[in-house]
Amino acid sequence: MKIIKISMLALVLGLMSFSAIAPVQSLASTAKTETAASTIVWKAETIDVGEIPQGTPKAIVYEFKNTGKTAVVITNVVGSCGCTATDYTKEPVLPGKSAKVTATYNAANKGAFTKTVTVTTNAETAPKTLTLKGTVI
Repeated sequence: MKIIKISMLALVLGLMSFSAIAPVQSLASTAKTETAASTIVWKAETIDVGEIPQGTPKAIVYEFKNTGKTAVVITNVVGSCGCTATDYTKEPVLPGKSAKVTATYNAANKGAFTKTVTVTTNAETAPKTLTLKGTVI
């Protein structure tokens, strides 16, 4: 009986030595990772153009600065509907330099509007959604 108890104890202790414990990530390395990921700083992510006349397209310019250590390349820019045309800087944006994304709203229909422009870059894992809004009079 005593041998069975000792065997069970040895088995339990042996199994406990194989348990996996996730390494603890320090707060300093977490902050460093978040800072490194945020290499694009937008001047404004939402722009309210106020009132614009019907039938007159309105260009909205979003500016950003590359605050990282490597070049940023805009890989795709898409408006939320056919009423918003887009254009953007095609060349790589070097560290410390600025670039722009332009959204042109066609202002065909009267009334309030809110549209988005989705920007994909090599610097961030998730696309950035920019917003433009106003009222066509």
